[in-house]
Amino acid sequence: MSIIAEDLENEHTLSKRIREFFRENQIGQLLKEANAYKGKGIPVVQVLMYLVQLVFTKKSMYMNILNGTHGAGFGKDVVYRLLNSTFIKWTAYLLSLAISVIRTINPLTGTDRLNALIVDDSLYERARSKKVELLARVFDHAEKSKQKFKRGFRLLTLGWSDGVTFIPLMFRHLSSKDPTQRYAEARNDIDKRSVGYKARQEAVSKAPEVLFGMLRQAKRAGVAAKHVLFDSWFSYPSTMITIRTIGFFVVGRLRDTKTIMYLIGGEKKTLKQIYSAHKKRRGRSRYLLSVEVLLYNDKGNTLPARIVFVRDRKNRKKWIAFGTTDMSLSEEEVIRLYGKRWDIEVFFKVCKSYLNLAKEFQGMSYDAMTAHTAVVMTRYIMLAVDKRQNEDPRSI
Repeated sequence: MSIIAEDLENEHTLSKRIREFFRENQIGQLLKEANAYKGKGIPVVQVLMYLVQLVFTKKSMYMNILNGTHGAGFGKDVVYRLLNSTFIKWTAYLLSLAISVIRTINPLTGTDRLNALIVDDSLYERARSKKVELLARVFDHAEKSKQKFKRGFRLLTLGWSDGVTFIPLMFRHLSSKDPTQRYAEARNDIDKRSVGYKARQEAVSKAPEVLFGMLRQAKRAGVAAKHVLFDSWFSYPSTMITIRTIGFFVVGRLRDTKTIMYLIGGEKKTLKQIYSAHKKRRGRSRYLLSVEVLLYNDKGNTLPARIVFVRDRKNRKKWIAFGTTDMSLSEEEVIRLYGKRWDIEVFFKVCKSYLNLAKEFQGMSYDAMTAHTAVVMTRYIMLAVDKRQNEDPRSI
């Protein structure tokens, strides 16, 4: 009985904290602005509050209803109608919530530290599914076994970090552009004016085009960051040039291939050729070589950039190259700023292992996946804010 009483007390404390978080960030108003509201009946904010706290109570909605401990005042149909709506702008809701939180966190960061946007994708696996909208055969670059192609989506995510706290801003579940790689197609009865239809169109678009749209949206929203960080999967010269035209600098790890070249001294050279042609720094320097180059694309546009070569910690005989379009950054700042990219890897791990990403609801509609992911990221933002307030003395 003492265990039951303790669980009830913990649930009461948790429920109170969630209500405070929703009130502090005016989530009810954010939902209305995202077209998530009802004229009568159970308020949408109450349903979202219930979904956010589910994972912390270690219970599922199904078991709550089955055991009669639901206590939410509404049935499962209310939840499913919310999750499957094609008109709710979940991405706009999450961005508005993130900006509200960043305004609270940003003053805690010193003026000598640089904030950054971080881009990465992770596998959103639906291994046992067959009829989920736009379900595709996608490549999992993090998989070490031979079975690298899996059923699911690429969860492309844009987040913000000050080096201590990571806040997700936007996301999109990417399918395959190739119809032969898709197990199911989108519904054909969706209103083409709806957010759901536009999201499905983006899902079968190229990842860089979706990324550019996210960055433009973040720029219009006034997110406090000037740099975009990403790994070698996005580090193409044409991508870096486009991001600069949007209004952001880039810091990314570069891919060493024969097909990607840079202009230096009027000649096109690969990373390996650039590294071999220059003298390296000796001693215990943090980097081996720093070279200024020009990025170029098919349209004839060029952009100055700096490439910084560092020694690979895993193999002292190899090197790693980082590139930046911000020529005012020193080599040490480039290395230090890129280190913040690891925050998004921790974010994916927490969401998948602890916050039930891709595990809680197994709906077949694309909208349900989008809504579920927004719920999971709301949970993460709440935990990130609590962690910062509890550990940073400047938050007192």
